[in-house]
Amino acid sequence: MADTKRDADTRHGSGTGTDPETEQEIERKYDAAADGALPDLGGVTGVADVAAHGVTDLDAVYYDTADERLAAASVTLRRRTGGADEGWHLKLPVPTAEDTRQEVRAPLSDDVPDALRALVRAHVRDAPLTPLVRLRTARDVRRLLDADGDPLADVSVDSVLAERLGGSGGTAAWTEIEVELADGRDPAFLDAVEKKLRKAGVRRSQAPSKLARALAETAAATGRAADTGKGPAPRGGAGGRREPDGTAGAHVLAYLRHQRDALLAWDPAVRQELPDSVHKMRVATRRLRSTFKAYRKVLDRAVTDPVGEELKWLAAELGVDRDHEVLTERLTAAVDGVPRTLLLGPVHARLRVWAVAGATEARHRTTTVLDSDRYLALLDRLDALLADPPLRKAAAAPATTVLPKVLLKEHGRLTTRVEHALALAPGGERDTALHEARKAAKRARYAGEAAVPALGRPARRFAKRVKAVQSLLGGHQDAVVARATLRDLAVQAHAAGESAYTWGLLYGREEATAAARERELPGVWERAARAKVRAALGG
Repeated sequence: MADTKRDADTRHGSGTGTDPETEQEIERKYDAAADGALPDLGGVTGVADVAAHGVTDLDAVYYDTADERLAAASVTLRRRTGGADEGWHLKLPVPTAEDTRQEVRAPLSDDVPDALRALVRAHVRDAPLTPLVRLRTARDVRRLLDADGDPLADVSVDSVLAERLGGSGGTAAWTEIEVELADGRDPAFLDAVEKKLRKAGVRRSQAPSKLARALAETAAATGRAADTGKGPAPRGGAGGRREPDGTAGAHVLAYLRHQRDALLAWDPAVRQELPDSVHKMRVATRRLRSTFKAYRKVLDRAVTDPVGEELKWLAAELGVDRDHEVLTERLTAAVDGVPRTLLLGPVHARLRVWAVAGATEARHRTTTVLDSDRYLALLDRLDALLADPPLRKAAAAPATTVLPKVLLKEHGRLTTRVEHALALAPGGERDTALHEARKAAKRARYAGEAAVPALGRPARRFAKRVKAVQSLLGGHQDAVVARATLRDLAVQAHAAGESAYTWGLLYGREEATAAARERELPGVWERAARAKVRAALGG
């Protein structure tokens, strides 16, 4: 829980002192009844008591760019006084979790803290952050408790007065109900509370946040059109979503915009070193580039190829961090699986030194990339491309006509790569060919995923089958990369006068794993190459 609903001694975060604190909040917002009264929640399943925590006055100023780029991405940045956690609050949507946002807090100061400014840099770029809206809220809090007296959720009735800043002077007022889940509680409890609220005539708010509602209602009060999401390039979030029509171009662009939004959404998570964030950001980067390549009949490659090259650069830079992370997990698990009698020498210690040194270097490299002018220029070029897409003639044709042909072509390309690899004898040349086949499978998979909204089950099956090929070949490539690292560790151990036996043992196991994946490939490929998979696409 956040805001005044969280007692000062129950808050937690990743920072101390002046460092930002981070936590996740899971909450839902509702439009209050006309009289602003809160229905009785004592009968909600699991609730033993409802404790009143009184009314707190909150005063928050929200910051954004002039064209409201943060609001367009469903990001809020505010400076708030009043309550137990006054200070700067940055709220970021969690791409993989509904009703969930990550809140990063910093101590009260006059200017936007540098740590928070860095987390929104991908959205803001070089545009200044200025005060946009002021919200003054009278918050009346009730805490829902279980039989042990522990919190289940906080329910607040918020009476809000919004004022648009910057000279327009538009105002708006409303009352809303906010339900925030207590830490560690099952999100399903929110469904039980919502059921009770619905019976009392209370419905979910259409606005995703107080800021979004304030922007819309203060704009209406002054007669100006809300410009959320109308920045240099339309984006997702409050104002950039577009439902595709039936053309190939619309469907491909919808997929590309979704991946661009994912790229931006994962940027702050990578900067905070959140689990799996580098992987997710890298996947979005690769999906963008693969879509440019696969759908070149829809988008002019003279425009997309240069952007694709920059996406390739970004994916490679992020790959340093991600690949080291994956390899560390793999080698650690391998060492942990060796019987103690076969652990000869300081194996654990040498692996830890290698892992820490590599992680530090990779993390520094990733941070440098995200802070670079080249990265921001790439984001600008990507926005510009999506705002004014270089559509070719095929883009105007029905998606159901164009997209199947693209998938069949990608399948043919993958077939050539796989058959070439299977024709080679085991060894280094075959390893390289299998890696190339893996990249082709990944590109075909992403092309299939992009086509699912238009083609449905045939595209979904296509993507699933080629993903199985990609996963198997990924396991093979991981074993190849692990062998190279194990050999290096063995050489280092030998040079230091240590036994290299354990490293050699692990090398042999990885060699066996790679050989096993090669034996499995024909069967997995047979399923992906079946005629009915292509026939469902019209091939």
